Amino acid sequence: MVQRTPTNVVVVIGAGSIGQAIARRVSAGKHVVLADLRQGNADAAAKVLGEAGFEVSTATVDVSSRGSVHALLEKAVAIGPVTGVIHAAGVSPSQASPATILKVDLYGTALVLEEFGNVIAPGGSGVVIASQSGHRLPALTAEQDAALATTPTEELLALPMLQPDQVTDPLHAYQVSKRANSLRVMAEAVRWGKRGARVNTISPGIIITPLAKDELTGPRGAGYRRMIELCPVGRAGTPDEVGTVGALLMGPEGAFITGSDFLMDGGVTASYRFGELAPK
Repeated sequence: MVQRTPTNVVVVIGAGSIGQAIARRVSAGKHVVLADLRQGNADAAAKVLGEAGFEVSTATVDVSSRGSVHALLEKAVAIGPVTGVIHAAGVSPSQASPATILKVDLYGTALVLEEFGNVIAPGGSGVVIASQSGHRLPALTAEQDAALATTPTEELLALPMLQPDQVTDPLHAYQVSKRANSLRVMAEAVRWGKRGARVNTISPGIIITPLAKDELTGPRGAGYRRMIELCPVGRAGTPDEVGTVGALLMGPEGAFITGSDFLMDGGVTASYRFGELAPK
């Protein structure tokens, strides 16, 4: 009797358009564990992927809870070796308070990297979705960079730079969180590398997703529309374009890339520094 090789597993955290777009490109022949805070979101995404020929199971996860993230990990490793992690969960400045953004986007990402870095299979890879916003936060000190990158996960939110008197509005919380994501991934790449695995961040600009539509119709909508109009590319991006970069980073063509952050924002950051979006 021929024994079947265990099915490799790709874990997708955040069942939105970007997570799905990357998953479609890297999950053929693998089992996709699709996790979201809301079961309905996971079920809807699983239906789409299942009808496209992928083997999918679903889970709920709250990335701000260690117990919840660990339960997701246990579900995944019970199926087979975890060879891929796509972390695309988060909240935006129009959706949450500064404290919630820091808990979900900053602490939650560090938690996912820590937990899945303990089990990622040799040859495996991960992608974390950060944001162009992290590139527009003013430069931090070397000590602050190191603290965001290497402070033990359970001590992160106690850092002086993250206290309510220092982070007073949602946009600042989001920018700090996304800067922390890329720094954390750089540090975690060293640890993942000891397991023969890689991890990178993608920092997208305005990608047309339900979350982006919330921003475009929210209190900062005019600013977001101005970004689109004045950036060099002159349009917003699509989830499929992020999926293409994710596939490069997670696939064999990206085997020499780890600990890196890929800014793909249509040139918005370039325009903020050297173009029409530069502060007067």
